[in-house]
Amino acid sequence: MKKWFLSFVGIFFLAGTLVGCGPEETGSKNTGDGNDEGKEKAVEMPEKPEKLTIWVNAEEKQEEAVGQIAEKYTEETDIEIEAIPINMLDQIEKLDVEGPAGNGPDIIFQPHDRIGDLVLRGLIDPVNLNDKAAEYTDAAISAVTNDGETWGYPAVTETYSLFYNQALVDSAPETMDDLMTIAEEKTNTSNDAYGFLMEAANFYFTYPFFSGNGAYVFANNDGAYDISDIGLNNDGAVEGGKLMQSWFDNDYIPQDLTPDIMNGLFKEGKVAAVINGPWMVREYHDALGDDLQATPLPTLDNGEHPKSFVGVKAYLLSYYSNNKEWAQDFMSYITNKENAMLYYDVAGEMPARVDSIDDPAIADDPIYSAFAEQATYGEPMPGVPAMQQIWDPINNALSFISKGEPVEDVLDEAVQTISDNIEASGATE
Repeated sequence: MKKWFLSFVGIFFLAGTLVGCGPEETGSKNTGDGNDEGKEKAVEMPEKPEKLTIWVNAEEKQEEAVGQIAEKYTEETDIEIEAIPINMLDQIEKLDVEGPAGNGPDIIFQPHDRIGDLVLRGLIDPVNLNDKAAEYTDAAISAVTNDGETWGYPAVTETYSLFYNQALVDSAPETMDDLMTIAEEKTNTSNDAYGFLMEAANFYFTYPFFSGNGAYVFANNDGAYDISDIGLNNDGAVEGGKLMQSWFDNDYIPQDLTPDIMNGLFKEGKVAAVINGPWMVREYHDALGDDLQATPLPTLDNGEHPKSFVGVKAYLLSYYSNNKEWAQDFMSYITNKENAMLYYDVAGEMPARVDSIDDPAIADDPIYSAFAEQATYGEPMPGVPAMQQIWDPINNALSFISKGEPVEDVLDEAVQTISDNIEASGATE
């Protein structure tokens, strides 16, 4: 698996040059890889606060992992960590209200593509990783870099791939033709049995079938995004849309499929293959045992590997925190080698650290290696504020496509809406 991650490091970059120009007061004996307790602090730290508050994603295993790490930090520093579960995608609007009122957290947890919007809103402060930057992959550092500043401590690297049930499928489908054959042979809607399921009206998961045919979100010129050039209604996008529409037309995928229904059917052994992320590995394995397998997304008819979105999730420093130095200390602690692997063991999410890549728990795992390989074919979600204007219009378009509306017309309308929304939002990059 190591070779896939090392290749991945090279393919993932965003606009901006990495410089260490965040707050100068960060750093303490608790940062790093857990083995530097005896080292002196890089700079003088202010008096310890009684408590730090972190908003964690409201997911059971992630909450459990953060809770275990927080307990260790409290034992070492006597600083209480209040970990409040709030859905990751709800945190921004909540911080916008709670921060100015003095009720916000010191730290939030966000995917990298939302950093640009957070910076534009003035909700987060840059951080200074100092020599710790070398501990994270180049991909992860690039993801948290925006306009020459570093905005967070990378925690998780992720993409998605194809899970399959070995009890229903003899071998991994290598091409879309293979997967469509499975869909045709294994689908029996009267018994809630399906050969292949995915959230086909969710742009995050369907992007590979657009991009693999030549579509793109924004034109990328050497790492600089041109938000006036939206490639979600070009010929490749139309081709991808028609492919996905055929899945609904053939009853391979039911309309209005929810993640809970899809996951439930797959765990019950009624679905041969699903597209999902590594965050589902533990749950799927509990249900299917050794029958659970994973493979990179099957190649398209043009021979291209589908280009999945690749993302980094990071801990970000609230602008409203009154304990910025110690908040950064905890962010460094929670992402050090020991705790990154604890988080991986409990939550099942792959670390964004260079040294974690070589850990046997990841490197020798046959399922996680599929996600690592898929990451080498993927591309990062654009980390610009305008990206936030993409999701609703294109997801609405996918819903219309699933119901048989003309693909080209629907995508044209979606792109026009996106352009109008970007202009109205005032986003310039």
